[in-house]
Amino acid sequence: MKKLIALFYCSLILFAMMSCGTSKVSVPVSPKRVNLALVSVPQSNKYVNLEYGIRLNVRDGRENPKILQKYDADPIYLPSVSVEPEIKSFVSESMRRYMRTMGFNLDADVSTDYMMQVRIDNYVVNWLSGIGWSATVKMSIEVYDNNRKLVYPNTVVTGRANRNASATNFTVASEVINAAYANALEDVDWDRIAFFLDKADSPALEGNKQVAGAGNTALESTVIRWYVESNPKGADIYWRVVSSTPAVKNTNQTFLGSTPYESTETFDIKGLTYNNSGNVQIEISCEKGGYITQKKRFNLRQVIDQKEISTKMNLIKDE
Repeated sequence: MKKLIALFYCSLILFAMMSCGTSKVSVPVSPKRVNLALVSVPQSNKYVNLEYGIRLNVRDGRENPKILQKYDADPIYLPSVSVEPEIKSFVSESMRRYMRTMGFNLDADVSTDYMMQVRIDNYVVNWLSGIGWSATVKMSIEVYDNNRKLVYPNTVVTGRANRNASATNFTVASEVINAAYANALEDVDWDRIAFFLDKADSPALEGNKQVAGAGNTALESTVIRWYVESNPKGADIYWRVVSSTPAVKNTNQTFLGSTPYESTETFDIKGLTYNNSGNVQIEISCEKGGYITQKKRFNLRQVIDQKEISTKMNLIKDE
């Protein structure tokens, strides 16, 4: 009887040992997550007082929605990685914050705001042998004016970053993708976008915007047709600025050409605004040997509105 009991207990022990040898121990796996963050701060208030506001529309155009697409640490297994926050919402919110810091006026007036369209083409971080974590962010950008006319054609901006670190270190993966996104934002030609927001279609729409010589006003883009005729022909034509506003200085005469004179020119008169142009005149002088010099003045506001200076001078002999 004792032998049977001993044999029974031995069988139980053997069964337990065999069970322990074949069972799998569950090992908790740490979650793999990439945390998105805006890690760069642009120059503040660089684009304040622009004539137009701007709206931002972001869409996700990625063919592969996975943020991790290559993982050389395991030739078979591609880890599943969560992203916080979601990429599209993050890009939309962070880019708005980035633009506001620079001084862009977002969502100012739906009837006059320009529209900036952003398509996310690539937003990926990979772990590559010999390199470590490598990230690429690629976005396509277009800007439309308040009439929905394309003014900033499709432009691709790209940001890249990499750092050698362990394949299990997803904290570094987060830092690398965030650095790539920051580089993509720096790749945007913000000066060019601000240029379009800073110039109206008509000088009257930016009444107090002063000409400084930078070419960023509607006044400097307004083409004026000049046509000066004389009888007899062959007279020399000069012009100068005559101002009654302290913002605009009087100028000396400048030779234009000989009659008949016809040209198209733009004004680069420092200190000029549309609102003070009514206090500025353009004086045309017509000179020819043996004839009395004739002068005519044109109100610059009327010249700007009509986009033309046109006159004929009948010269009188100097007897």
